[in-house]
Amino acid sequence: MPSRLPLESEAYRDTRTAHWNRVAGRMRSKLGNHYRQRLLSIYREIIPSGSRVLEVGCGRGDLLAALSPSFGMGIDLSTRMIELARKAHPDLEFHVADVHEFALEDAAFDFIVLSDVVNDLWDVQGALERLRPLCGPQTRLVFNYFSHLWSGPLRMAQSLGVAQPTLPQNWLTRKDLNNLLELAGYEPLRGWEEICLPISIPLLSHFANRYLSKVLPFSWLAVTNFLVARPLLAPEKQKPSVTVVVAARNESGHIEELITRIPEMGSGTEIVFVEGNSSDDTYEAIQKAIQDHPERCCRLLKQCGSGKGDAVRLGFSEASGDILMILDADITVPPEDLPRFYEALASGRAEFVNGVRLVYPMEDKAMRFANLVGNKFFSWVFSWLLGQPIRDTLCGTKVLWAKGYEQIARNRSHFGDFDPFGDFDLLFGAARLNLKFMEIPVRYRMRRYGETNIQRWRHGWLLLKMVVFGARKIKFL
Repeated sequence: MPSRLPLESEAYRDTRTAHWNRVAGRMRSKLGNHYRQRLLSIYREIIPSGSRVLEVGCGRGDLLAALSPSFGMGIDLSTRMIELARKAHPDLEFHVADVHEFALEDAAFDFIVLSDVVNDLWDVQGALERLRPLCGPQTRLVFNYFSHLWSGPLRMAQSLGVAQPTLPQNWLTRKDLNNLLELAGYEPLRGWEEICLPISIPLLSHFANRYLSKVLPFSWLAVTNFLVARPLLAPEKQKPSVTVVVAARNESGHIEELITRIPEMGSGTEIVFVEGNSSDDTYEAIQKAIQDHPERCCRLLKQCGSGKGDAVRLGFSEASGDILMILDADITVPPEDLPRFYEALASGRAEFVNGVRLVYPMEDKAMRFANLVGNKFFSWVFSWLLGQPIRDTLCGTKVLWAKGYEQIARNRSHFGDFDPFGDFDLLFGAARLNLKFMEIPVRYRMRRYGETNIQRWRHGWLLLKMVVFGARKIKFL
């Protein structure tokens, strides 16, 4: 039996090669343009221009070209498809190749695209394993694959010449693909449905595909499923360094305790204080504490703007560590919890770590009831918006790689300067980059010095506006 497998797989490949060579010579139906254009727009939102992109099953190369890669490579079984792709897009690189046998030396891509391909593969796990050497730590695999609930309408459309003909295909559910990814050494990050009206009907198609396809029960009717995955990462061989950014405004009574309690982590820990125009003697307290503790690597910056978000951006811009941490100066989150955040990143299990204050019992008066209810509500909303579980959006303790933050900063123009907190600037940016989120429960303490800088009703209204903003920029593309 094992000796028959290569012969079967070769026959399978030859049949599909001949099929797609025949299809390549046919004119595309104009009725299918709406589906193809919608796919292009979704992929352009996922993949920033200037990325290194490999497309498996690239066909004529139109999707790859639409992504404006700095380096783009496409592979396909069909010699005729590759001929058309090379002629239409001479600035890109195309190869006639079977992904089950494809190999490159010293090549890593930012994104690997498999659009309407996995349902046509002989061995999905084997193909994914073949792509593993082409992945770096930041690589993302992006799939869209056909929903078999549309098998009947698709056969009708193919018989009318409206859709491209296909051969019998695999029937993959999201659970199936998630399982195959895990077997091949990847981790699924998020999945969602797209396009519940694949033909153009003025006004209706845009509304249905941008909004209805993202909510139940209309999402059940979607034509295609999207999924983003990343390669599983090995732990860092060398211990990364750390910068802890502490935004301090009217926090004079906490400074000495912060310097003594923030633990040393990794190959070295830098503490960057950003003083935010306090009305008390916070600036002087930080200066004195730094002088009193020469054993600690500390820096003091004076904030020119306003808001915690502005202070964090200043601190991050001056940070020297491989890992960036935010710690609130009020010590409501114990500094001793920071090594857990460090380990989540250094182990490769996460790329963005968020604290959760809503698991363990809180001290009396640590959080007002209205604040607690608001946090619960926004955690549910933002988990839905971002596609990864976020239980506590406003916990001030957030940790990420410096290289991840640099990517967020480069893409900040997509969202703009809208967030005085800084939490959602990071959450939205990390979600758009499809970073792997992980949450670590912390025990939330009552503030012992000064008063909170949060104004819950005004800031609550601002958060509601951010939900709408985030929905437009992330969910309803």
